[in-house]
Amino acid sequence: MSPETPQSIARSVVMLCANCDQCRELLDDAPCQFFPRLYMLADRSRAHGTEPGDRELAELIDMCNACGQCPCASVQLKIREAKDAFVARDGLPLGVRLVEDVRLVGRLCGTLPSVTNALMAVKPLAGLLKRLLGIHPDRQLPVFPPENFDAWAERRGLTEKRPATGRKVAYFVGCTARHMFPEVAKATVEVLEANGITVWMPPQTCCGMPTYLEGDRDFTHRLAETNLPVLEAAIADGWDVVTACPTCSYAFKSVLAHNARFSAERRAAVTEMLAEEGGDVARVKARLEAEALAPTGRVSSAAAGFHATWILNQIAMRPYAGEGLDDGYFADLDAKRRIAVASHTWELGEFLRDLARTGELRPVEAISTEKLAYFPPCHLREQGIGHPWSELLAAVPATRVETVGRSDDCCGLGGVMGYKTTFHFASLAMGRGLMARTEAAAPDRVVTECLGCRVQFQQMTAHPVSHPVELLAAAYRAADAAPGTPPPTDGEGGRPTP
Repeated sequence: MSPETPQSIARSVVMLCANCDQCRELLDDAPCQFFPRLYMLADRSRAHGTEPGDRELAELIDMCNACGQCPCASVQLKIREAKDAFVARDGLPLGVRLVEDVRLVGRLCGTLPSVTNALMAVKPLAGLLKRLLGIHPDRQLPVFPPENFDAWAERRGLTEKRPATGRKVAYFVGCTARHMFPEVAKATVEVLEANGITVWMPPQTCCGMPTYLEGDRDFTHRLAETNLPVLEAAIADGWDVVTACPTCSYAFKSVLAHNARFSAERRAAVTEMLAEEGGDVARVKARLEAEALAPTGRVSSAAAGFHATWILNQIAMRPYAGEGLDDGYFADLDAKRRIAVASHTWELGEFLRDLARTGELRPVEAISTEKLAYFPPCHLREQGIGHPWSELLAAVPATRVETVGRSDDCCGLGGVMGYKTTFHFASLAMGRGLMARTEAAAPDRVVTECLGCRVQFQQMTAHPVSHPVELLAAAYRAADAAPGTPPPTDGEGGRPTP
């Protein structure tokens, strides 16, 4: 059998979705740009016998920004497979290869940020650079801060792991917060330390989602292979992995861990437990739950998906230790490690809500006098944790917060995709409905966890935009500045927080 080509993989996606046809109506009013184009190609093929050409298929696959909202994981994987195949055959343009490495862009432009910002303020120079990198001329670029988060963290000793007796967090910062919006990362540290939590910034690189989106499979795997062992070791040492970036948490909890529960090694381990427990699935489930809890005493929302009763029953009915059923993008990486990291990675709002539910979160009497419009981003919604920040904000007395957007709304940026000339207008089209609904709420400020959404809101509206943790950090600072309030301390040793 001849190997699959990029075109054949893409055509299989078109055929699969056209034969099912459920998303024609399900996503008819959604901002998704992928499915309308897919059904247009499928309908044309049926009506006129005109098969989609190579370029049309490549452009179709490029329309998917991996928001995760379409219902079929198998289709999402096939789209990624097709994207990877096109890139493997055709390569990535130099501009895309640079822009997809957000960490590198941050380092290069952040070395002399004042010079970078001054140059980008000169329209002819900015236009030339955008053209060279394949960035649309109308796309606004973030202003680079005077100091990135890494420098601030190192100065405060956050890059050194300190002894801790209470709760402790291994903070996975995310490239955009590290290099472009360090105020969000600083606020995250402030809030965690204000709640008596020790914070450590372990060695880390990009979560891999930008390169995953662009079809750069080898680079994406190298990033995962760098992060996973470090995070697994931190978890084994009792550290919770927390990130304020919903895309990073989505990457670790969902994308990296996809189908790890069906890997050969996981099935073999469960089969052995079933034999030891006389086939009692409930006892095996209890053992797996205890194993997951052991390192830190708590697990994130992802953990339950690895030892659900239906999964254990399926393994019990088909016990074997040979080839597994792990067909995920990262199936070649250690499944046990992927499960451990997913089970102990928390989105920041999820983590703080967990503290609030156990009475451990430091309360505030006020957080903002402004009317807030809160948008829960796609990659947060796909984690199945609800809207933790909406709950946290609404619990503060006198806070006026309205959740905006429908359940299928997307800002449209799609990470670095929204910067590209080829995706710019699709990006704006995807976000237009959300922006209209946000304007209808007439907010003083937009609040969202996703810094990509922040960039898109700044592109398409005139409203100031904040991460909710910035509001909470400001509220803590205001409370601490009140007369008679003792200075806050960090999570270990009573060090005053600067």
